[in-house]
Amino acid sequence: MLAAVIPCFRVKRHILGVLAAMPALVDRIYVVDDACPEGSGSAVEDGSRDPRVVVLRHERNRGVGGATLTGYRAALEGGATIVVRLDGDGQMDPALIPRLVRPIEEGEADYAKGNRFFELGGLAAMPRLRLLGNSILSFASKLSSGYWNVMDPTNGFTAIHADVLRQLPLDKLARGYFFESDLLFRLGTIRAVVCDVPMPARYGDEASSLSVGRVAGEFAWKHLANTGKRLFYSYYLRDFNIASIEIALGAPLVAFGAWIGVTRWMESARHGTPATSGTVMLAALPVVVGIQLVLAFLSYDLSNVPREVLHRRLAARPRGAPTGA
Repeated sequence: MLAAVIPCFRVKRHILGVLAAMPALVDRIYVVDDACPEGSGSAVEDGSRDPRVVVLRHERNRGVGGATLTGYRAALEGGATIVVRLDGDGQMDPALIPRLVRPIEEGEADYAKGNRFFELGGLAAMPRLRLLGNSILSFASKLSSGYWNVMDPTNGFTAIHADVLRQLPLDKLARGYFFESDLLFRLGTIRAVVCDVPMPARYGDEASSLSVGRVAGEFAWKHLANTGKRLFYSYYLRDFNIASIEIALGAPLVAFGAWIGVTRWMESARHGTPATSGTVMLAALPVVVGIQLVLAFLSYDLSNVPREVLHRRLAARPRGAPTGA
């Protein structure tokens, strides 16, 4: 069974159009009214005659992540096999759902997500600030999740296999705009296979509620925290290999060399005396060796992207057997 989850907050003008465009292969549609001040849930109940639609309501706003989780839980309880998530503002074309779920249906991925960066011609419609912000966030998400093969991490047009969704610690996922990035990090901890699905960038008269300036600090801190947790889980807790040594030596060497170089340069500038060749080498050598070790680690990390589809392994495992996640 294929279910669709649509978080709703200030999308009253667009939600009925999104529902009308929903393809026939979707069996159930969960519209989550996240304490919408416009009454999006009531608008759906009054204006939609689609028997597939179920309206869920929050008494207080829980954020896009919290609304998505409510829909996820309802879809799992309803017996869904694959769960699609899309926004209610019309930026995501429901006609693309068959393309989105195909990699999961064919056993090629556990989680599929839209990528607006693949079709270069459509990027002209994307606001420049949003384009720059998404590019920076994409790199930060690659580092914190380990999925170096995907782009556009904040894209909410996604599909996930229900068996994989059940393996995730849903209560620990971020509730706000960091939800999609945090979900990628959690998928990485269970070694799920993630793939990008090209989609055009669509922008109409809707206003984005995601302010780059407002979330920049929050995103930076959370990506940094997830990066640290990922490295510890992947290279010290669950495994220990040559990459574990490379990053453990490389990063401190770069930091040590940079500290020596800066402090000696400031001292030389203060006294007006040039640094000796020995001082220069003391700063340069750790930096050079450290960078080489960090690059070697990154090469290993890039090749360590999950490639064995998790939901196929779960289906082959006897019921009740541990997943190891």
